[in-house]
Amino acid sequence: MPTDIIMPQMGESIVEGTITKWLKKPGDKIQRDEPLFEISTDKVDAEIPAPASGVLQEIKVTEGTTVGVNTVVGTIAVDGESASAKPAAAPPPPKPAPAAAAPQKEEKKAAAAPPQATPAPAVDEEEEEEEARSSPLVRKIAREHGVNLSQVSGTGLGGRITKQDILSFIEGQSSSQPAPAAIPARAAEPASTPSTPTTRPTPAPFPGDLVPMTNMRKLIAKHMIESRRTSAHVHCMYEVDFTRIVNLRAKHKNGFEQRHGVRLTFMPFFVRAAIMALQQWPIINASIEGENIRYHRNINVGIAVALDWGLIVPVVKNAGDLNFLGLQRSITDLGERARTKKLKPEDVEGSTFTVTNPGQFGAVFGLPIINQPNSAIMGVGGITKMPLVITDKDGNDSIAIRSVVHLTLGYDHRLIDGAVADQFMAQVKKNLEIWSEEVG
Repeated sequence: MPTDIIMPQMGESIVEGTITKWLKKPGDKIQRDEPLFEISTDKVDAEIPAPASGVLQEIKVTEGTTVGVNTVVGTIAVDGESASAKPAAAPPPPKPAPAAAAPQKEEKKAAAAPPQATPAPAVDEEEEEEEARSSPLVRKIAREHGVNLSQVSGTGLGGRITKQDILSFIEGQSSSQPAPAAIPARAAEPASTPSTPTTRPTPAPFPGDLVPMTNMRKLIAKHMIESRRTSAHVHCMYEVDFTRIVNLRAKHKNGFEQRHGVRLTFMPFFVRAAIMALQQWPIINASIEGENIRYHRNINVGIAVALDWGLIVPVVKNAGDLNFLGLQRSITDLGERARTKKLKPEDVEGSTFTVTNPGQFGAVFGLPIINQPNSAIMGVGGITKMPLVITDKDGNDSIAIRSVVHLTLGYDHRLIDGAVADQFMAQVKKNLEIWSEEVG
């Protein structure tokens, strides 16, 4: 018997997933645990491995389609079994159409089929197409409002009908219904009761390509708007003399990689400096729950990772319990798994503080949006050489070329006062400028 390929449940709260790409095509040989297809969920984008070795026999769910967890999306003919030996599966029995849509479907069947043809297969094909182009929620809304999904234009990936599409269609139907005959038009006021409904003209489209958003981009947009609406955003910026750490990294980076098998980057310095300050100012690591303040027992640091297809924030759990080497290994591991779509839902949950690094692309500084439900996010600017006034221990001033980085803190003013935010950032600055911890 062939092996079923199912849509996995990527976390307890995940109920569906979208197949974004098949990495194999029917007839291709595959090995067990070899990446087979990519999915996108509310939490992460991930590669799903093959459940068995053999030949990809059939793809049941096409790219761009959203299905519930545990849905069979394809089959694998195991070793020694012909991929073509298995007869095609019988089509699923037709689902009863909504009462309001039944006459329309009968019309379609009568027009499309010759007189001697049986209309049932046409209904099956139509309903199968609707299944592929919509989610269970969309189909439920359609049944409740008696809507034939074949009349709804989908704006999702591959023409998929989204929740917004079905709601807009229903709203359009309501607004286009004629006024009740019981209310006659007044002859004296013809202008106020036009014979044809007035519709807003559709603006001419701008030139260029119109491409649907990916699931990840939709989620990013949703989360950013929600964060702006939720938190009272305020930002402060600090200039840090980073020369000591730049020299320290240059001195140790080769030996560090040889000893530990991982590159020495600047990120663990910033994270470690923030952790030490969070331990002194726990309100920065807290969050608001209703009218209460949740002081988190652990420091879980989210590290924003820029991907070719969006942005994701994997989390270093219990970061306050890790030494410098442990931080570097965790940051490197999460970054690599984010870029290769190997993260699990738990890897992006539970952050209490976030660090983002726009400086890697040359930005002097950034004003980041808070990663909910955190109350603060630290942005790291680019490291540049600048002339600074240096005061020695005797009080003499001189101008020297130093490596400088600008750090910003975005914080929720509902919870964190400006004075507290400034004291926290002053401590982060001090931790970096007088760095004395061994790097391993």
